[in-house]
Amino acid sequence: MTLPDPQSLQEALASGARIKETGDWLVSENVKYILCCWVDMHGQPKTKPVPISDWERLCKGKGPQFAVHSVSFVPELGAADPDQIMVPDLDSLVICPWDKTCAWVFADLWWSDKPYNLCPRGVMKRIVRDCAAKGYEVYAGVEPEFIAMRWKDGQPVKAIDNDPLPGQGVRPRRQAFGYDVEQTVDSMGFLGEMMDILDLELKWDLHDVVAEGAYSQFELDFGYTDVLQMADRLVFLRILLKEIAKKHGMFITFMPKPTIGDWRSGAHMNTSMRHVDAPDVNIFETADGTWDESVFHAVGGLLQHGGALTALACSTVNSYNGLVPRVGGFEGGTVTWAPTHMTYGHNNRSAMLRLPQSRFCIENRAADMCMNPYLGLGITAACLTEGVVNKLDPGRPLNQDLYALSEEEVATSGAQRLPRHLLEAVETLREDSFVISTMGEQMANSFIAYKVDEWERYHQAITDWEVQEYLRLF
Repeated sequence: MTLPDPQSLQEALASGARIKETGDWLVSENVKYILCCWVDMHGQPKTKPVPISDWERLCKGKGPQFAVHSVSFVPELGAADPDQIMVPDLDSLVICPWDKTCAWVFADLWWSDKPYNLCPRGVMKRIVRDCAAKGYEVYAGVEPEFIAMRWKDGQPVKAIDNDPLPGQGVRPRRQAFGYDVEQTVDSMGFLGEMMDILDLELKWDLHDVVAEGAYSQFELDFGYTDVLQMADRLVFLRILLKEIAKKHGMFITFMPKPTIGDWRSGAHMNTSMRHVDAPDVNIFETADGTWDESVFHAVGGLLQHGGALTALACSTVNSYNGLVPRVGGFEGGTVTWAPTHMTYGHNNRSAMLRLPQSRFCIENRAADMCMNPYLGLGITAACLTEGVVNKLDPGRPLNQDLYALSEEEVATSGAQRLPRHLLEAVETLREDSFVISTMGEQMANSFIAYKVDEWERYHQAITDWEVQEYLRLF
């Protein structure tokens, strides 16, 4: 994907002809309002709706501006600094499926006539250009997982669950819901509407929807695309799912582990690469349908920065509750099927990186939907490219079940434990000069400062577990 590299705000604006053509189309579709969205440090979209009559002003950089420093955890700017200007990326324009009077377009932030270096989408665009300058394009498919819930007496409960709640009657233990037909059929009101929108309206090449292991947990499998468009899709999807769920009296959580018994909700990142001058050829696959040597160098790039990448892809305190081999009280067994170590293997789901048997890509299983997709996928693209360009050696694959190996056997294999908690991951990120320079020092410092604060606030909290464990023991 070749992206322009504008050197001034004026160069970043769409042409007058395209602005008019797109505006006429929006009017013909009866769109009345524009949601022009920039993205904050969390990967959450922010907007100020404008009427369709302001479309031309918006596209010329004269629309709403943002005091980004007040809401986006970037403390180096103060009250006297200029606001940021949003510039719509017309390639991302879409009519909102939940309300067709509204159109959505992603924006890149500019500041003082230059790209704002703390705009995550802008950071990703720079990374994509850097990869292209080295001769490569990166593509991604992501497997988003989430849990549908509803409120009952002020408490969150699983939306698709017709057994008595705990304490309200007999609640028999059930096996995991993975692929369960009854769970799927009971969910088809919500799932059917979602499938129609993703496949027929947005044309994301939806393949299937999966009833996952936890009650009311689902996974979506849709087509891959370039990393920038995939990041846009994930941000848009998080809003889309929430809006659809509201129509069915539910809400969606992307929190990886709402309860101990839940299966972790992940967002496995499947990535492949192509040469800029041969954009239709996946370089990970040879002409005779086997793994090309380049895939192992790409794995080497991901492993070399695996801890720092995990800080971005598993970005919350709660993320690390899921990166464990077994859980007592787990619904449907004890084994989590989650990655535990930074290594790779052929179809090995206990490893951070899996080379699947069904497709020529690298699946990073240490990721969840709380990540900022522009940072998670952007740094992934940079690491893949570094590995291929520098022919990094990933070592030998580990094709054994990591859950079944002893500590000595794991140490002998060369596999390293994934970070055990957010602070460990963030400290690893702090020491990774390549990732820091790729993000940009200010962006990295802001992210690290916020995540250290998140860890400190969590570490000061008293949990139910602590009360149950210690209150009467000592």
